[in-house]
Amino acid sequence: MKRRWMMIALAALGLFAINVIARLIIRLGFHDDDTAEGNVSLVMFGVIGLALAVITFIRSQRHRPAEWLPDLAAAAVLGMLLTILVGPFISGDGPFEGGAGNFFSQIWLYGGFAIVGTALGYWVATALGRDYRSRTLSAFAQSRATKPRRVVRR
Repeated sequence: MKRRWMMIALAALGLFAINVIARLIIRLGFHDDDTAEGNVSLVMFGVIGLALAVITFIRSQRHRPAEWLPDLAAAAVLGMLLTILVGPFISGDGPFEGGAGNFFSQIWLYGGFAIVGTALGYWVATALGRDYRSRTLSAFAQSRATKPRRVVRR
């Protein structure tokens, strides 16, 4: 149980680290350029989705979705809360300084990229036949395809 929560916390901190890097890039390089800030933010959300796709691809190979999906959802929600509530302080702002529209658009963007990234990772694993169910069915088919040992009577 402790390892499970550690994995959730590490994934959430990794997603938050992506946000921290993006915010530092914006703060140091594009502080007054709104277009560049928006582009860096979209790239950040894309990287978050890609990170979740990779985590999903890896986890779906060894575990059933009922085991990894709740953990990944908890990590994504925790990462989103850190990104939205703590992240703005890195930029020198507050969480609600951009207004309600900015706050909720971050929630929708984060949620959308997280869902699409997770689905993409699972679809790739399934398409390649590397997900848990495909591997289990393949192992079952191989075990049934082999002929039983022939008993020799003397």
